[in-house]
Amino acid sequence: MNHNTNYYRHLVFDNSRTPDRYFYSQCIPIAPSQLEAVDGKLPVVTQPVISPPNSLQLSWRSASGGDWHAEIEVERWRGRVVQMEGDSLAFWCYSEQPIEVEALPLIILELGRGQRTRPLCLSWIIDHLPAQQWTRILVPFDRFEPSTGERDFGQLRKVIFSQGIDDDQAHTLFIDEIKVVSGGLVESVQPPANLTASAYARHIDLQWSPITDEAVEYVVIYRSEDGSTFKPIGIQNPVFSRYTDYVGREGATASYRLTAVNHSYEESAATDAISATTRAMSDDELLTMVQEANFRYYWEHAHPIAGLALECVPGDEHLVALGASGFGITALPVAVERGFITREEAITRMHQILDFLESADRHHGVFPHFLDGRTGRTVPYFGKYDNGGDLVETAFLIQGLLTVRQYFNRETAEEARIRTSITAIWEAVEWDWYRRDDGDFLYWHWSPDYAWHIDHRLIGWNETMIVYLLAIASPTHAVPASLYYSGWASQSARARDYRRNWGKTTHGDHYANEHDYFGIKLPVGVGPGGPLFFTHYAFLGFDPHALTDRYTNYYENNRALSLINQRYCAANPGGYVGYSEDFWGLTASDDHTGYLAHDPMPRNDNGTITPTGALSAFPYTPDESMRALKHLYEVYGAQLWDIYGFRDAVNPTQQYVSSIFMGLNQAPIVVMIENHRTGLPWKLFMSNPEIKPMLDALESAK
Repeated sequence: MNHNTNYYRHLVFDNSRTPDRYFYSQCIPIAPSQLEAVDGKLPVVTQPVISPPNSLQLSWRSASGGDWHAEIEVERWRGRVVQMEGDSLAFWCYSEQPIEVEALPLIILELGRGQRTRPLCLSWIIDHLPAQQWTRILVPFDRFEPSTGERDFGQLRKVIFSQGIDDDQAHTLFIDEIKVVSGGLVESVQPPANLTASAYARHIDLQWSPITDEAVEYVVIYRSEDGSTFKPIGIQNPVFSRYTDYVGREGATASYRLTAVNHSYEESAATDAISATTRAMSDDELLTMVQEANFRYYWEHAHPIAGLALECVPGDEHLVALGASGFGITALPVAVERGFITREEAITRMHQILDFLESADRHHGVFPHFLDGRTGRTVPYFGKYDNGGDLVETAFLIQGLLTVRQYFNRETAEEARIRTSITAIWEAVEWDWYRRDDGDFLYWHWSPDYAWHIDHRLIGWNETMIVYLLAIASPTHAVPASLYYSGWASQSARARDYRRNWGKTTHGDHYANEHDYFGIKLPVGVGPGGPLFFTHYAFLGFDPHALTDRYTNYYENNRALSLINQRYCAANPGGYVGYSEDFWGLTASDDHTGYLAHDPMPRNDNGTITPTGALSAFPYTPDESMRALKHLYEVYGAQLWDIYGFRDAVNPTQQYVSSIFMGLNQAPIVVMIENHRTGLPWKLFMSNPEIKPMLDALESAK
């Protein structure tokens, strides 16, 4: 678990995930000046480059009376707090033809709150730019003059190239490796150690020993198809000790060597070469491949102290997410049974997790949404009122803990300790406190400083069913089974208005729906059912076959909701690129606008497909999900498949691929595929002695 995340405190641009244009850029030409763009973005090229596989192309003609701006944003992702470290801006540039320095673009920096520096002439920094060779330009921040107010270059948001002199000549610069740097001597570095290669259907995974040398800027991956001529194909941030090469076909043999590059861009010697050959894989093998890769998120990149899941990777390296951690814990038995890790390794990790949880903040036994992985203290990520207990995230965590409590059933001291600790945490949760004065609902939040200020009642249909089920099942702080109908499935005016307000429809506003969507009747749900995570999060451990209430059986309801989602994407009313019966999965993810709960309604659909949507639906739609898996891997694998499985989301219409892996979305793929294959997580959770009495109580409450 290497967490040297300094890389992101210096990075503006190293490579583009999309092949023809850079998503985090904007080209603004003002006639008669010209600036080449692809759909308003800077073009991406594969040659020339400093850090493979690509660089940015800046092609312009500056005319009298015109202007142009090429803006390159610091890449953003969920929860990222931009705090750059360094005293200078550095970048590499290359030109095929000589360019007089007076004709080079101006540079402007945009800092926090939209503050911009005055334009800086590169002729003040360099006296010539040689043609046909890469030149590194270093601009100390103190050369930039503020337009107004104080300057905080740690808050750098954009690097902007802009029109200089109006020479009316066509020029092209290739730009790469835009970073914030500091001066000082840099030591030479050694190549990565213990390189291995593992081949799959269309990709090859490389792995090496974690790098702890902070002088390493990145690792360069070289590939050869003939075993002798090696070409650079990519780089890897040293925080990761893996690289995925998506070669795109079966039966491909490739050889690899790696080097390390220091902060002065001096390259180490290369590792010895290693080879692998991709091969045809059965459907079962593909499922195992996907499960193992997605599980790595929780195993290799867990917080080093807490042992729990981070909110997203890359992201805040100390922001531990309780719900995502519950999902990762649920995946542990799957990983052991599939041979990804040993039982002993899983036991050690569980001891680490439980030691942390036992001393972490709780509010009437309820954990917050986020904890600081170093201290176990509450992180009020969503604002000052979010500084207390989060009953929903805690329910997701407890679901995972109860699943592994049943798995570690051997009569050893190590496994007995796991069971004892989990039971204590489970029995300490005061579900009845979150009923608030013995009312008809459970409440999402309570704060020690602001009490019930957030005032969010848990009303279905959505992902929070597991809260009511666990609250009724609690052996120490139970709520009556009648609360399922007075709160979760409430028919009150308050519940009806709640459903109408977020659904913008009367369909399902009384909990039951019974309308047809794309030829599928939906028994329960608002509108066409909502995002697919409604059918995942509460059912990683709880088997929906087991619950039939006054309205429906929840396996059948989840299947209907999943099929509606798939058929909506096949119909593609928004006309988005790529949508089909094999390219589907609308659920919550990190898209080009931020975090959005995508669902099969036009107002919540912007062309973003989230792999966890279709893949975590495997128990409900095995054939449709298998086709989606193959489509995602075979058609979009070059952009979407990576070291921890599928990245969070892809939007072909916007030419967008998410930068992150998200904790809430990786483990449901592992767990729900296993529920499809063997039902192991369902069997484990449902075997808890508290579950059958809860189901009996619900049956009586019908």
